[in-house]
Amino acid sequence: MNTLTLTNTQARRLFLDRHALSEHPAGEARGTALLDLVTRLGFVQLDSINTLARAHDLILFSRRPRYRPKNLKALYEKDRALFEHWTHDAAVIPMAFYTWWQLRRERDAALLRSKWRDWRRDGFEAQFQPVLDQIREQGPLCSSDVGAGEKRGSGGWWDWHPSKTALEYLWRSGALCVVGRDGFKKRYDLTERVIDGALCGPLQSPEDTARTIHWCCDGALNRLGFATPAELAAFWDHISLAEAKQWCATELAAGRLQPLRVTGVDGSLRDCFARPGTGDDPALETPPTSRLRVLSPFDPALRDRKRAERLFGFDYRIEIFVPEPKRRYGYYVFPIMEGDRMVGRVDMKAFRDRDALVVRALWPEQGVRWGKGRMAAFEGELSRLTRLGGVSTLAFEDGWLRDPVT
Repeated sequence: MNTLTLTNTQARRLFLDRHALSEHPAGEARGTALLDLVTRLGFVQLDSINTLARAHDLILFSRRPRYRPKNLKALYEKDRALFEHWTHDAAVIPMAFYTWWQLRRERDAALLRSKWRDWRRDGFEAQFQPVLDQIREQGPLCSSDVGAGEKRGSGGWWDWHPSKTALEYLWRSGALCVVGRDGFKKRYDLTERVIDGALCGPLQSPEDTARTIHWCCDGALNRLGFATPAELAAFWDHISLAEAKQWCATELAAGRLQPLRVTGVDGSLRDCFARPGTGDDPALETPPTSRLRVLSPFDPALRDRKRAERLFGFDYRIEIFVPEPKRRYGYYVFPIMEGDRMVGRVDMKAFRDRDALVVRALWPEQGVRWGKGRMAAFEGELSRLTRLGGVSTLAFEDGWLRDPVT
């Protein structure tokens, strides 16, 4: 089979199409329409930082400006159309995918038991049954509701009390489900009371595992457009690189994949795999909307920082854990996309007590001119974001428009 080569422009267009960033941001953003969007993306990462809005809310808002946080909460907690588990991090995932997480749950059951013992979380295994019994008797509980009398520290991941560790283990391995959050604290319930039993069966055979690996690779490729085996393995983050490599080899031999080279922004070529017929995909010739929009630092299109740098020349690192004097930009800086380009990044925060979205600094990307047209588009996007941030006015600190960082 001949190897197809995509230009950098074609690769960007295909990638953005798969991430629902090519079309003009519009449309219904609740109920079935919202579930369809989450399904299209595969999952939506959850994050607690709320300088403007939580990451999952901005991810959905950037594609559907009619979205409001209550819409996702209803879909997750009331309709039970989503469940929460891990991909590369905590995420909400369509309930239709629950059965495909069984491999992850079984692998977590083995891995975390050993790993968490090594982290000196002494005694957490002895709390499994007491925690299950308490939830069975009292209903859904948060970590603060269990482990009475146990020594408690800061509450961070490095200092969980034994019953908190037991809760997390029982959730990750499948005995418990997260059924919602109070603020950002998880509420856990027995899986048997929440999930259809038909979705919960253990893997019975190597064929079950093979079907899960196929689903993972197939679904990842659908959402990436083109990928290396490593990128396929990392998408859901619960199969190995060796498993993804074997899947690619099998599918290629069967004619269900084709080799492809993707041109990076620097002109370099990268070997990937794609679906046969990718060269005829309409997305390759369809320019994305020119609408300027602010993205979450955890947007699925930017989650793979190396891919974002290869395709867009966008070198992005979140700096929340970087000491302030060493930051290049700021604590929580939002990427700005226009068309198929990354055009800047903005440090801003919604101050609810002042009823204002305050722009502290904006850095254009190298070679991007921030003229009147782009400024008007930026202010229009900020006005839309005030609704998500729960404020009604805009403010700009002195010297907010900076020179590009070299």
